[in-house]
Amino acid sequence: MRWDGISEFVHVAENESFTIASKIMAISTAQVSRQISALEQRLNTKLFYRTTRKVSLTEEGRVFYQHCRSVLDGLDAAERAVTNLQSKPQGKIKLTAPVTYGEKQILPLVNNFISQYQDVEVSAYLSNRQVDLFEEGYDLAIRLGKLSDSSMMAKILGKRTNYICASPHYLKKYGIPHAISELSKHHCLLGTNDYWHFQQSGKEKRVRVTGRLRYNNGYSLTDAALKGIGVVQLPDYYVQHHIQNGELVTLLNNYRAPDESIWAVYPQNRHLSPKIRLLVDYLAEQLSL
Repeated sequence: MRWDGISEFVHVAENESFTIASKIMAISTAQVSRQISALEQRLNTKLFYRTTRKVSLTEEGRVFYQHCRSVLDGLDAAERAVTNLQSKPQGKIKLTAPVTYGEKQILPLVNNFISQYQDVEVSAYLSNRQVDLFEEGYDLAIRLGKLSDSSMMAKILGKRTNYICASPHYLKKYGIPHAISELSKHHCLLGTNDYWHFQQSGKEKRVRVTGRLRYNNGYSLTDAALKGIGVVQLPDYYVQHHIQNGELVTLLNNYRAPDESIWAVYPQNRHLSPKIRLLVDYLAEQLSL
């Protein structure tokens, strides 16, 4: 009796829709509504605000949801702990990742992964667009930086560092900037954003930069920096090798922005099957090296 309506309540809370919840559970919308009404009556409290256009949790509903989600997650984990003992990863994984990071970092690791697990199939879509995992049927997304969608489950896979750097030839000709304000005197190589990110006095700071060159491609910006055309801010996977070889020199290290997180993101209502769990764990292990 105490479990009646709990699954229906959690699905409606996570999807803000009775209709979507009913489709996920393969039952009628009326049945979902009846179960939640009975649950509210049993608890003697209102769990949702309902209008013709929107369903949202009340304050009591939010508190109840957090406890119910934890209970259901625990039940799922208990079931998986038993079934996974005799399970092996198999079936399809549909994932998405940013274009360059996916090409350089993620897909080579995915290739290693499927070499170990012959019964796993992977379909990957690389895009800088933030894909809607639920609507478009994805199992997993790799995302960089701050997450904007709190409705998803997420696990940190690693970190990436953004470097300000230039070639020794450029610095010999134009001098070394020792403060953020000095960037206005330099040729800055721009990507899709006019702002570079720094940290000053413990606070994150955005600084507008200008230059005569703008590309939406990190490899081209790296090439321009190597050829002494200007100063660039790029993630480590573009420039770290060149920094180690002395072809690029890091600048303004005292103002470097905090490392950005690399995330594995997946829908809350999608169970982590052995294949997804193993892939996420494998990526986390490799990207943290």
